[in-house]
Amino acid sequence: MNGAGFLPGADANRPPAPGDLALPVAGHKLLTGPDGAFPRIGELPDRADWVPVGTLDGVPAWAADVADTEALPGDWQSWRRLAAHLPEPLATLAGRALAVITWRRTHRWCGACRAELADVPGETARRCPGCQLYVPLRLSAAVLVAITRPGPAGRSAPAGRAASASRPAELLLVRHSYGPTGLWALVAGFVEAGETLEAAAHREVREEVGLALDRVAYFGSQPWAMSGPGTLLTGFTATAADPNAEPVVDGRELTEARWFPLDALPAELPPAYSISRWLIDAVAAS
Repeated sequence: MNGAGFLPGADANRPPAPGDLALPVAGHKLLTGPDGAFPRIGELPDRADWVPVGTLDGVPAWAADVADTEALPGDWQSWRRLAAHLPEPLATLAGRALAVITWRRTHRWCGACRAELADVPGETARRCPGCQLYVPLRLSAAVLVAITRPGPAGRSAPAGRAASASRPAELLLVRHSYGPTGLWALVAGFVEAGETLEAAAHREVREEVGLALDRVAYFGSQPWAMSGPGTLLTGFTATAADPNAEPVVDGRELTEARWFPLDALPAELPPAYSISRWLIDAVAAS
């Protein structure tokens, strides 16, 4: 079988082979071996509930829902911990396994007629045998925005004040009222129905810090396994439409917002494996 890196989807027409990768999931944790690698199917007790989640360098990978971590001894780790030290393809595979198993666990029954859902062959989806309701693993898109403005010498000074000495451009960082509240992160939020990604970026920034944006540009995306099954983060760069405007936090989702010179960013930044950090590092390097 050919293939490089991680690819979602796998051949469910054949049973798992002993050399295939195994990703048991218990709650929000995944099993790894003593060396930190994922075990192989042949190294674990036989079970019939393996679900195909993809291939890694052409090797099929399977996930299973484990009710109790004591049933399989080993090192059970959160996705956050795994992503902090695993190379990107393995972290993505782990996130995919966690998302698929969590979705299957929480989407067993039809929300319309309460019948038990059945798997759709070849898809990450289920269908109701009674009313035919189709239930795929839906993606929830969220946006993150890295907002910059010129340094003090590059923007007009307020009335009655002279422009200060030349300083680097500044990046807006915020602290959230939830999650790791000590981190300085980017303005972020989920996309609403009927909204483009760019429109969501404008709306979230306006709602959370009261700023208007110019030059909104797509940066990249990342599947995210810590915000529930099927979350996709999309990153943007932008500039403040008014370089003299100061952020005003909404008081609900954010507790603080501040402009930081790009050569003096705080140490409390998002982890290196997150698109939030990729955005911050890319802006700082440019």
